[in-house]
Amino acid sequence: MVRPLVLTQAPTRVLEPGDLGAALAVLESAPVENAFVTARVQAAGLDPWRLGGEMWGWYDRGRLRSLCYSGANLVPICATPEAVRAFADRARRVGRRCSSIVGPAPSTSQLWRLLEPSWGPARDVRPHQPLMVTEQPSADIAPDPLVRRIRKDEMDVIMPACVAMFTEEVGISPMAGDGGLLYQARVAELVSTGRSFARIEDGKVVFKAEIGAATPQACQIQGVWVAPEHRGRGLSETGMAAVLQYALADVAPVVSLYVNDYNTPARASYRRVGFREVGAFMSVLF
Repeated sequence: MVRPLVLTQAPTRVLEPGDLGAALAVLESAPVENAFVTARVQAAGLDPWRLGGEMWGWYDRGRLRSLCYSGANLVPICATPEAVRAFADRARRVGRRCSSIVGPAPSTSQLWRLLEPSWGPARDVRPHQPLMVTEQPSADIAPDPLVRRIRKDEMDVIMPACVAMFTEEVGISPMAGDGGLLYQARVAELVSTGRSFARIEDGKVVFKAEIGAATPQACQIQGVWVAPEHRGRGLSETGMAAVLQYALADVAPVVSLYVNDYNTPARASYRRVGFREVGAFMSVLF
């Protein structure tokens, strides 16, 4: 007698271009927290070569319920505890190929607990990064009229500020490894699409920020930075009010960002501009 095969967990598999509609349905069910991955999928589809990584799908009763993006980052998406366990199993099998794990704090925390014995130690773990959103221009902070879009011929002006911000935030230079080719390409993409903003004085960046991810439903501000010698002047607030104004007018009806919980001044600044905390992300850096 042949016993029937009993599955102990829902299957996972690498999604293919034909799964795009189902994947987008999952992504768009949480448009704010999924903005980064959604933007990539909307632009590139699910072909790993164009997407820059694989999209793993977790199925429950034959229906796609959860996703995990596996590229330069490992990102659990709408991931149930069962899905996280399945994604951790797959990640262990293929080995670490990412430079970070990042995503909503509950699922990312569980994923890291499962992967840490084989992938650890991490260079840095940031367990609680408040996710903040707003749908309105700032009611209390006037936008800085000198904050504007960066032109394509100003790459040599904006790049030093971008490198300084990244190094300060992440702890390593983005110019390491490939000499910064990928990072420069990313900055150039943001500039060319009109999503890089700065206040420039005497040929140097005083304040900068980018709209790093954009979908029709939501966008995400990133890379907020004020030159050290100009800090304490309120430029982060007026600058953010200006970028927020651009984002709401030209990009999406909801604007988000996430910030390290220990960065108390930045959190207070964003609240004064009008952002409110609605959840939390977590990042594990290798």
